[in-house]
Amino acid sequence: MAAGGTLRDGERRGLMFVLSSPSGAGKSTLARMLIEKMHDLRMSVSVTTRAKRPGEVDGEHYYFIDKPKFDAMVKGNELLEHAPVFDYYYGTPRKPVEDALSSGQDVLFDIDWQGTQQLREKARADVVSVFILPPSAADLEKRLHTRAQDSDEVIRGRMSRASHELSHWAEYDYVVTNRDLDEAYSQVVTILKAERLKRERQTGLSAFVRELQKQLEK
Repeated sequence: MAAGGTLRDGERRGLMFVLSSPSGAGKSTLARMLIEKMHDLRMSVSVTTRAKRPGEVDGEHYYFIDKPKFDAMVKGNELLEHAPVFDYYYGTPRKPVEDALSSGQDVLFDIDWQGTQQLREKARADVVSVFILPPSAADLEKRLHTRAQDSDEVIRGRMSRASHELSHWAEYDYVVTNRDLDEAYSQVVTILKAERLKRERQTGLSAFVRELQKQLEK
């Protein structure tokens, strides 16, 4: 708390803001929009054992590592969460996230339901989770084809997996249906802003209120 009994703007603990969805439902696009427009929000950069795709940059989109290095990080408890996805492995390095939360900065996660479950088990009070739904199965398939990143075989696999991923929607704090990208973005921003104001995240609030009470009792 600042001198004179005032509460500094942003005097709070950061949160882990999780976006999950089936592939193609729009979580990565929403994540990019949030990073571009929202104050004090940084993207969690995962490690992965898969190869770089065209246009990806090591350390920006992912840290690209081999399986032995990944296994060593798991063994050393260096990952907050980790999971296999489509024959590759993904995980979130622990230290950068913990440092950010302690400094009052929010961290954005673009991860699946498995990773979200692990985050919740390890740090439930810090996690806010949002599941992004596609408006229809046909729309989801169309988006996967439009991305032009995967073969028809891979797309069929993603569509098959989507049903299983959708079964976890009720485990999330919030659900947003991405019928219109701008509207979905607005809803996600509203969730983030409200969660930032929660009493338990405002770390300087108790001292601030005690000081107010002292002033009123004089």
